[in-house]
Amino acid sequence: MSCKVEKSNISGEIVCPANKSYTHRAIFLASLAGNNSKVEKILLSADTIATIEACRKFGAEIETSGSSIIVKKPINLEIKVPEINTGNSGTTIRIAAGIASLFSEEITLTGDSSLQKRPMQPLLDALSSIGAHCNSTNGNPPIKIKGKIIGGDVSIPGNFSSQFISSLMISAPLTEKGINLTIEENLVSKPYLDATIATMRKFGVTVQTLIPYKKYNIFPQIYNSATFTVPIDFSSLALLFSAAVLNGKDITIKGEIGNLPQGDEVFIDILEQLGVKIIINDEEIKIKTPEKLNGGKFDLSNSPDLLPPLAILVLKSSSPIEIVNVKHARLKETDRIAIIARELVKIGIKIQENEDGLVLESSEKLVGSKLNSENDHRLFMSFCIAGMFVGDCTVSDHESVKVSYPNFISEMNRLGAKIQIQ
Repeated sequence: MSCKVEKSNISGEIVCPANKSYTHRAIFLASLAGNNSKVEKILLSADTIATIEACRKFGAEIETSGSSIIVKKPINLEIKVPEINTGNSGTTIRIAAGIASLFSEEITLTGDSSLQKRPMQPLLDALSSIGAHCNSTNGNPPIKIKGKIIGGDVSIPGNFSSQFISSLMISAPLTEKGINLTIEENLVSKPYLDATIATMRKFGVTVQTLIPYKKYNIFPQIYNSATFTVPIDFSSLALLFSAAVLNGKDITIKGEIGNLPQGDEVFIDILEQLGVKIIINDEEIKIKTPEKLNGGKFDLSNSPDLLPPLAILVLKSSSPIEIVNVKHARLKETDRIAIIARELVKIGIKIQENEDGLVLESSEKLVGSKLNSENDHRLFMSFCIAGMFVGDCTVSDHESVKVSYPNFISEMNRLGAKIQIQ
């Protein structure tokens, strides 16, 4: 289904959703620890529910209460596990693949049609090198994994996805030998690896950094019971920032930033370079936006999810915005580079598509159009925000927001947006 989006001004207070990446990691680690481990202020979305259900299939006993979960019993590596369907969640299937390799019985992992296009082969090769038997469809889901991995020396390329490395790290402490991990090529999305290490530390497991983003040692250890509080999600915050910059009048964003590493926090620096003033007080964020934004060149190699919210800011920019080193955004839920280039040109933005990014320039002749988000949640939300600026737009696939921000449409409308589901 599509949404009709009219030109809108928004104002008021809005609460930023909890972080999806930390929610995934904390649920998996709490499920490995058990013993009443608790994860508070989680994001409840289709993707994170997929992680909860995957952990239950692995034998964990999980109770949910509001925005918290409690793990009464941990994942049981001795049981026979039925097929696990992870829906549209790439993080879920990749971390679950590492955990599946700790079981003796074969486990099948699959997902929806979009997930079945996402690469898994580098992770499967790495798991095979330390004792797993892996089968897949051309390196994509569905995949079959039979362990047990024993650990030892393992190498994996870092230029596809940091999720592969996170998967190996999370499983490593539960192997017989531990893992000596070497990352080949240049690692993309480095802060997500920092997030994994920080979350593991909260559950009592140490990762020894030999060479940052290149070599790590994780010796055999046990995950300890802990309570983990999920911070706000800077990926979602970036979308709220973009909505406020393009369409906002006196917007206040509520949420506790916390001190855990988040790569998308760099969006604050990007906004300031564009000329936006950010005011952060305790659990409250306000912004002041100039009449016209600056342009600039931005390297998103460590924060690919910022591509959509940054691209649409060109609508208010006085000079071009160039986005580079984000080729791995082509391997997300969709090829985000190609779709942004294909769709935003419809509303009048001048776009040059490069292999690793985009050069965008605004136009005086912006026009409403039909925008196809290809069922990608971040593209849908970004296109809606752009539609609120341009007016008379239709954006497809509103159901996709359930992946990361289920209340996006209702929250935008509460602030004054004119987004109508058709």
